[in-house]
Amino acid sequence: MLDYLAELLSPFYYPTLVIVTGYFFILSLANHYEMWRFTLGVEILDGPLVSVMVPARNEEQNIERCLNSLRNQLYKNYEILVLNDNSTDNTLNILNRIAAEDSRIIVINGAPLPEDWYGKPFALSQLSRQAKGEIFLFTDADTVHSPASVSWAVTNMIGLKADMISGYVGQIFLKFGEVITVPLMFFLTSFVIPLFLNRYTKLSFFSAAIGQYIVIRRNVFYDAGGCELFKKKTSEDIYMARYVKRLGYSTRFLNITEHVKCRMYKGYHSAIQGIGKNIFDFLGKNSILLFFLIIAVFFFLFFPFPLLFMCLITSSPWTTHILLVNIFCTLTWLFAFLGQRLNWWYCFLWPLMFLNLIYMATWSWFRTVSGRGFYWKGRVVG
Repeated sequence: MLDYLAELLSPFYYPTLVIVTGYFFILSLANHYEMWRFTLGVEILDGPLVSVMVPARNEEQNIERCLNSLRNQLYKNYEILVLNDNSTDNTLNILNRIAAEDSRIIVINGAPLPEDWYGKPFALSQLSRQAKGEIFLFTDADTVHSPASVSWAVTNMIGLKADMISGYVGQIFLKFGEVITVPLMFFLTSFVIPLFLNRYTKLSFFSAAIGQYIVIRRNVFYDAGGCELFKKKTSEDIYMARYVKRLGYSTRFLNITEHVKCRMYKGYHSAIQGIGKNIFDFLGKNSILLFFLIIAVFFFLFFPFPLLFMCLITSSPWTTHILLVNIFCTLTWLFAFLGQRLNWWYCFLWPLMFLNLIYMATWSWFRTVSGRGFYWKGRVVG
């Protein structure tokens, strides 16, 4: 029966695999070109006031390095607001010491977290209420910025006439578990979203954002509802972009690898927690949609790898097709990693990455529907 079914599906499955993975390869090239084509070099060193906002909860290992990089900016007109989000480590003492050395740094002690908010959206809300700038720049406490980071933001906002900008920052991996987990964030622009449609449509699906670096005009931020609309979302960055796009504003997703670096997670477990908590939320907590995503990832993105060996062993007439599929998948990841200036050989790990994605998506669904949520920075979310 299985042999008959396999024989029946083969004329459809293998050609479809070639078409789909070929499309992914072309999409990754187009998106790589889109990000680099519209990313402007640093030109503006003075202009509207920029409010750089950093939420910090138990960031004693990162916050000084982050703030020192932000203090050393070429751009002249900016302020730095840091929220101590009820830290239980030495974060507040470090903040107070640095603020005493630099009048541009404003330290805000966070209020207790309300029950109807998640931690990061509430932190961003408190920061934005204190910000005076015409342009808001939200960034994370574990980022390190080049001296041109703020100037880059202003140059691209003004030069592209954009209302909101985000993009990939330079990722740092020190452990293997990080390598097979963190790059899954590239899944959106390599396999899902055609970025060029960002310029031609108001559909929110084609917008994207990464919370490590978001630049948005003050009036647009409040017109979109501020943080209230995503106050109980773990993927607050994506929802911010969606709401802004839905109102017809111009959003851009660019490449910021030259100006911001970050080691997002320290090891496999923290990477699973950090990225996994966002997957089901990103899909609007729709179980049916998640089910079809898992099926699609398995049969169109993971299964071609073991299938190649099966075809080689059995001398299948579809061996050429499945070999081409594997080449397309490898090249798609190769250009993704080269575009982010990461080690090229990571591209050969894509079967592990997709298997890991299936695991994380299932885990994200289970933790949400079971009511267990996700333990993140000492709090339960989701």
